[in-house]
Amino acid sequence: MKRDHQHSRIPEKEFQNCIDVLRSGGTILYPTDTVWGIGCDARNEKAVDKIYAIKKRNESKSLIVLLQNESLLNKYVHEVPGVAWDLIELSEKPLTIIYDKVGGMASNVIAEDGSCGIRICKDEFCNTLLHKFGRPLVSTSANISGKTAPHNYGEISDEIKKAVDYVVDWRQGEHTQSEPSTLIRLRNDGQVQVIRK
Repeated sequence: MKRDHQHSRIPEKEFQNCIDVLRSGGTILYPTDTVWGIGCDARNEKAVDKIYAIKKRNESKSLIVLLQNESLLNKYVHEVPGVAWDLIELSEKPLTIIYDKVGGMASNVIAEDGSCGIRICKDEFCNTLLHKFGRPLVSTSANISGKTAPHNYGEISDEIKKAVDYVVDWRQGEHTQSEPSTLIRLRNDGQVQVIRK
């Protein structure tokens, strides 16, 4: 099934349900441009704590944040390296870039060294949700830390499904083997490190 023409059929109530949960500091399980993700308001520290608890994950590991377009990068990244704009524009698959110094988000989203991974999302569902919510969203794979990330909804454990506050009823029937994004670290001194292709 092609995804291109599905957006017109996404039930409006799915967005409203997500936004109600996100605004109240809750967590959602939702389809992204890569694998299914556990998400929350990236500016709400208590909501982020819930995600660490669900994943049984150490808080020293930072989380990935989704933004709806690259113009928002300057709002959260203190210094966007020039090469970032080219990478975002030319990347053919979803690309997460770890920037050196990020602000304007919950402190527990950002790593101890001040860095954070941010992805400009090109998925119709995520983009619409981000636009309607008006805040950055956390997106972390829907698995217990240390276990394999699920490639589709059917591979997500019941433990995760029961732990979140809301499960999006969209694209649950897809069996495609979705993959995580490419992960690149861009340092302000010009260093580029490919962490995951």
